[in-house]
Amino acid sequence: MSAVISVKNLVKTYVVGEVEVKALRGVNLEVQRGEFLAVAGPSGSGKSTFMHIVGCLDRPTSGQYFLDGQDVSRMSKDALAAVRNKKIGFVFQGFNLLSRTSALDNVELPLLYGGGGMKTAQRHKRAMEVLNAVGLVDRADHHPNQLSGGQQQRVAIARALINNPSILLADEPTGNLDTKTSIEVMGIFQRLNRERGITVVLITHEMDIAEYGTRMVTFRDGLVVADKGITRRRIAQDELAALPEPAEAV
Repeated sequence: MSAVISVKNLVKTYVVGEVEVKALRGVNLEVQRGEFLAVAGPSGSGKSTFMHIVGCLDRPTSGQYFLDGQDVSRMSKDALAAVRNKKIGFVFQGFNLLSRTSALDNVELPLLYGGGGMKTAQRHKRAMEVLNAVGLVDRADHHPNQLSGGQQQRVAIARALINNPSILLADEPTGNLDTKTSIEVMGIFQRLNRERGITVVLITHEMDIAEYGTRMVTFRDGLVVADKGITRRRIAQDELAALPEPAEAV
């Protein structure tokens, strides 16, 4: 495998009033192509700052970030946006769906923002393909308020897939979901990682969720304090199969 993400001595400092806050204090880390990396740690540990830089949403104060061998740490905002749109898909805790828009239209949005002149029929076809990948073709015409939390997160995952990214960044994607739905969502990430070879970087403060990955990195106080492979990986598909069927109404 080759490193798709490589950060060297990454530092990020925020100025709050007259106080400097060091969110990252010199992080060195590589993510191999096709890995499922879980980034764990408590609130304030620097993991979300790391994700924003890796996702080309922010730039480091110092240090370097190489994405597919290209140093993107000093790119302009427009250049970062172009890289982000082409290579990275995002899934967030809050779903971020447009409430008055169907699942299909929500999924199509990145194609509209990205330009490229794709025709309406082509956009619909592509959106239906990724909705099918997350098992929601039959909900394409539903609005977010007609969908469960898990279904809304599936729509968000489909939207993240619409541009065929090589990397998925998931920031606390199960934070608003119950246990069974969380397992289902993690199963989708595992399948995309296994079947499509998509590199997944999962940000979480829940250690049991981190165990669905193949490797876990732990942040604390802006530094990587642990980096280990997951030898007993949780497999969502097996866990779902072992869950009892819901009791029938009497």
